[in-house]
Amino acid sequence: MPSLPSFNLRKISLRKRGIAIASSVAAVGLAATAAVALPSNSASSSVAEPNAKAAVASASAQAQQEAAKQAADAKAAADKAAAAKKAAEQKAAAEKKAAADKAAEQKAAADKAAADKAAADKAAAEKAAADKAAADKAAADRAAADAAAAANRSQQRTTISGSPQDIAAQIVPADQLASFDQIISHESGWNVSATNPSSGAYGLAQALPGSKMASAGADWQTNPATQIRWALDYMNSTYGSPNAAWAFWQQNSWY
Repeated sequence: MPSLPSFNLRKISLRKRGIAIASSVAAVGLAATAAVALPSNSASSSVAEPNAKAAVASASAQAQQEAAKQAADAKAAADKAAAAKKAAEQKAAAEKKAAADKAAEQKAAADKAAADKAAADKAAAEKAAADKAAADKAAADRAAADAAAAANRSQQRTTISGSPQDIAAQIVPADQLASFDQIISHESGWNVSATNPSSGAYGLAQALPGSKMASAGADWQTNPATQIRWALDYMNSTYGSPNAAWAFWQQNSWY
């Protein structure tokens, strides 16, 4: 075989070196295709190919790790966002429920206050009506009693006559008359104009002052019937009856 020209051998050597350099660069830069394409019978290829494969494997592993890390980070971020969203939704729901509960509580309190006020107003109105009815009845009873008393006094004035003792017998209840007579006898001796010089007590019953008897009639100074009616009212209101008044007088010599 004829020998090759020297320039051709040099070209071939330079070409092989370029391929080896390209293979190394491809391995570092993840160019696996260029490394696999090297001639299998080349001396440089036998050294560069394992290095390239190792570089490719390392780069692939790093890429996988980076991808896995990015996926984990993305998942963690998504989980965090989902948790934050869920927490915000739960907080909003809790706040909404608390606001609804508070509104319901306030409404219930307002309803109760309104019901209590209505009940109190009704009770007050009923009490006022009952009080008014009682007052009206008392006034009517009092007016009837006053009218009856006035009619009785008018009748007595027209029908009662005789001595003071006779008049007393017509006015004072029979079972009280003896005690009434004892008191008047001791106080004035049945003298309509009897006057106590020291105290000024006046009349049959020795009213002090005598003008008290005006409640029984304007003619209290001279009319024995007026004085007797006043004395009877006084004994009834103060002691309960002429009998009780006489029992007191016997113990105290006054009534």
